[in-house]
Amino acid sequence: MHNDVDRCVRAVQSKDARFDGWFFTAVTTTRIYCRPSCPVVPPKPRNMTFYPSAAAAQQAGFRACKRCRPDASPGSPRWNERAGLAARAMRLIADGVVDREGVPGLGARLGYSTRQIERQLVAELGAGPLALARAQRAQTARLLIETTPLPMGEVAFAAGFASIRAFNDTVREVFGLSPSELRARAAGRGRPAPATTGTVALRLPYRAPLFPDNLFGHLAATAVPGTEEWREGAYRCTMRLPNGHGIATLRPADGHIGCRLALTDLRDLAAAVSRCRRLLDLDADPEAVDGLLAEDPLLAPLVVRAPGRRVPHTVDPAEFALRAVLGQQVSTAAARTLAARLVTAHGTPVEDPEGGLTHLFPAPGDLAALDPETLAMPRTRRRTFTALTGALASAELDLGPGSDWQGARERLAALPGIGPWTVETIAMRALGDPDAFVATDLGVRLAAAALGLPTTPAALTRRSRAWQPWRSYAVQHLWATGDHAINRLPA
Repeated sequence: MHNDVDRCVRAVQSKDARFDGWFFTAVTTTRIYCRPSCPVVPPKPRNMTFYPSAAAAQQAGFRACKRCRPDASPGSPRWNERAGLAARAMRLIADGVVDREGVPGLGARLGYSTRQIERQLVAELGAGPLALARAQRAQTARLLIETTPLPMGEVAFAAGFASIRAFNDTVREVFGLSPSELRARAAGRGRPAPATTGTVALRLPYRAPLFPDNLFGHLAATAVPGTEEWREGAYRCTMRLPNGHGIATLRPADGHIGCRLALTDLRDLAAAVSRCRRLLDLDADPEAVDGLLAEDPLLAPLVVRAPGRRVPHTVDPAEFALRAVLGQQVSTAAARTLAARLVTAHGTPVEDPEGGLTHLFPAPGDLAALDPETLAMPRTRRRTFTALTGALASAELDLGPGSDWQGARERLAALPGIGPWTVETIAMRALGDPDAFVATDLGVRLAAAALGLPTTPAALTRRSRAWQPWRSYAVQHLWATGDHAINRLPA
């Protein structure tokens, strides 16, 4: 979009927040870059230059605006809507792969050479993987500086910098302030620091509108005791992270999602934030989704009634896939019970002083080593569960942020006992494919009958092509026609 100069200028002049994250405006006279909705007086069009990413603007020598904080914009929806190389690379960079494994590690995960990845990312984002990872490190550093009492040396290494000097230079270059000046500025705004150094409180922005009822209702209604809970108006869950584990507390608020992260290792901050954003589908473009779905006269009343529906995803794709198998042909309550037994018997214990979370969900490697006869489930599902844990543990099946969606579908379908419902459910919730469609789901078929849509899976699939590429969101609207706890924001 950054190449459409007229459209970008109109968005900046109207301060249209819908385009935050789609592109960044650099002002050649001040050498500052902003988000489109920046509250300051818009610059003259001749002084505007547009970039597809914050990293590209930084690489061109512009520093972040102190008013609109462009580095904290919602992410571009392009990287969650697509399954191409650039989108897969961006999801992995957001998860911290470049910081942990370098660009060669990114290439190994994607199956491409570092040269190919560099060329593709520069073409689409104006910056290579190192520059994109550097921009993310700068944002992580700002969060730690402003929201924790950590000494600056610890902030530098927690944010992923290799040296204090690189940390100081990057922060000053990107934000136009030294780290100590950033912290003093945050204190002047009255932003309190958490009581513990392993806890970070922040706001997660999103593109309005957002309808929280089914989003949080689904997560709360299907929560596995010990690993998830709804407490005092917030969804809470444990997360297995690259350097330790964490507990996320997510609360719907006016214009943002309140997020509190308790981490055993602050190096996991960027990965934890990325996973929370994916969990709540916060980088979606509701205007595009609702606009297309509302063109269908049968779906239009549902869209008008609840604009901004999101698809609840997951913080751990492998965990969700295992839980999807546990939920085959049983009720939501029965699936929760089966999962809770696994958690109690084989999960990793954690401490939660603020609530009732007790465990991490068992890792696939731990479950793959179990005797199948000890699993309390029917023999056919036990065979399916064992095959899935083995494929996940051996990395034969990749469901992570850099996975190939179509390839993952094919590998899932090849496992015994995994049919279209399980494949598409995992694609929708774990892979994050916005066009997954569970045509065989009972709730979807009941909704289709009530709305006058075809009810056989083949006919309904043909009819759903009009909703592409947003069929996962259409499923959320169809499910919402039923009276189920997943559709209600918990009290």
